[in-house]
Amino acid sequence: MDAQKMRETYIDFFKERGHAQISSAPLVPENDPTVLFTTAGMHPLVPYLLGERHPAGKRLTDFQKCVRTGDIDEVGDASHLTFFEMLGNWSLGDYFKQESVEWSYDLLTKVLGIDQDHLAVTCFKGEEGIPRDDETAGLWRSHGMRDDQIFFYGREDNWWGPAGQTGPCGPDTEIFYDDGRPKCGPDCGPSCHCGKYTEIWNNVFMEYNKQADGTFIPLAQKNVDTGMGLERILRVLNGVETVYDTPLFSGIIRRIEDLSGKEYGKDPEDVRSFRVVADHLRAATFMLGDGVVPAKVGQGYILRRLIRRASRYLSKLGVEDVCMKSISEVVISEYSKAYPELERNREFILTNLSAEEEKFHKTLTKGLRRFNEMIAESGDTEVLDGAAVFRLYDTFGFPVELTRELASEQGKKVDEDDFNNRFKAHQENSRAGADQQFKGGLADHAVETTKLHTATHLLNAALRKFVSPDIQQKGSNITAERLRFDFNLDRKVTPEELAEIERYVNEAIQAGIPVVCEEMTYQEAKDRGAIGVFTDKYGEKVKVYTIGDVSCEICGGPHVKNTSELQGFKIKKEESSAAGVRRIKAVVGRFD
Repeated sequence: MDAQKMRETYIDFFKERGHAQISSAPLVPENDPTVLFTTAGMHPLVPYLLGERHPAGKRLTDFQKCVRTGDIDEVGDASHLTFFEMLGNWSLGDYFKQESVEWSYDLLTKVLGIDQDHLAVTCFKGEEGIPRDDETAGLWRSHGMRDDQIFFYGREDNWWGPAGQTGPCGPDTEIFYDDGRPKCGPDCGPSCHCGKYTEIWNNVFMEYNKQADGTFIPLAQKNVDTGMGLERILRVLNGVETVYDTPLFSGIIRRIEDLSGKEYGKDPEDVRSFRVVADHLRAATFMLGDGVVPAKVGQGYILRRLIRRASRYLSKLGVEDVCMKSISEVVISEYSKAYPELERNREFILTNLSAEEEKFHKTLTKGLRRFNEMIAESGDTEVLDGAAVFRLYDTFGFPVELTRELASEQGKKVDEDDFNNRFKAHQENSRAGADQQFKGGLADHAVETTKLHTATHLLNAALRKFVSPDIQQKGSNITAERLRFDFNLDRKVTPEELAEIERYVNEAIQAGIPVVCEEMTYQEAKDRGAIGVFTDKYGEKVKVYTIGDVSCEICGGPHVKNTSELQGFKIKKEESSAAGVRRIKAVVGRFD
């Protein structure tokens, strides 16, 4: 089965069961900056899982583009990816465990034709104050699943959430494909990493609300949140060993074969390079398609790192020319039916990708110069200092394997332990930063973050009024203390413009304008003059927040009821975020 057929099969199955199809949200959450990228299908739906009414109703389904960056260095094995697609269906206070289990079983066995004997499921084993999920296990048994196919695990394996410190959470039931090989030992089960079991679907039952004191109380609105990895289910349905052997990657890998003159799989030494290039440039194409540009921080830093790693692995395949554009064109061609924004933004994607590739080729030259200086400074020392090696990695994008190869040619080694310790600390800091972003987004409906969220709408309107009508939001991050708003502009915002923006926003606050939320179709929102991310799905309904004649935006909320609740607005800093992208940091409150 190919990818488009699987997407359509999944969506049609749930539409027949009363679910409304919604469009994939952007990779960069436009109004919910809880992480650097959209990491799961539920991510854009957090406000509705928390109780807000979704304009499409209580039953939803979609396929969502996602990026997870915590395991970039693991990409190239059988399963790790940076970009992936998640098929999902949701119940927002409607059906619960019975229907969720039944439909999952029916889709997998009756529609997709997976032999029940090749399935295994897990359920929550319970803990103090929360009972074992025997209800879900019983539902699986009612569909013919044997006891030796049902496993119970604890919080680490079978619990989701909350997204922040408090909020909706609950047990889940995960569905695995059992490839039929013998168990690796007496304790072998879905939590084992021997390769026998592959997770293909996760159904989360949000039935608790975690309190600030760590206790759990039942939710008034119980939700179902599911996610099926498209790449993983295609791996199972096509009977191939890795996600890279599915139809999703065949065209991309053929193009890399053409460029390199090598055959994928022929030389085991080249396999990882093929996979890294395929994954990284697929992810980079989608990031660029959603307006991310290479930069030193945030989303742009991840994009730059992916492009530079792809360049290094192309080099390992013997490709030295600027050629990523050719690979990206395959991604655009094969994915545009599902994600039309790729074709719409083709020129932007290819231009920026080639520019960054060329820039890295020049940076590589500087890095080689620095490496040679490092060799000269090392004298007779046989082991290169880990700190210097890490600086090459961090500053010039030199993968440690490149430094190792170059050092070996000079009869030297790299202090691997020192480098690995520094690299591990770098990863932990990066993940901690991502965790902090997650705590500061819409998953936490704190009063201050809600105020700042509304303030971004006023700021956006002011920028378009006093700086350029072509300004578009390129990202944001909201904590309880301040807002950070990124937008496209190829120059500094002048002090005079900043003063006008601040004055305009404060006048809107002092005017006490009601913040009005209305539900309408995308076309009606366009006709109204709303700004935001528009999709190609005709008739889909969205929420539009209007603030008098100041602002009209598509948004998922939350917002204050009246601008007067913001009290005041003050710009703290205006700076560059990336090439062609500026950043404003601001606060709200009283400034007497």
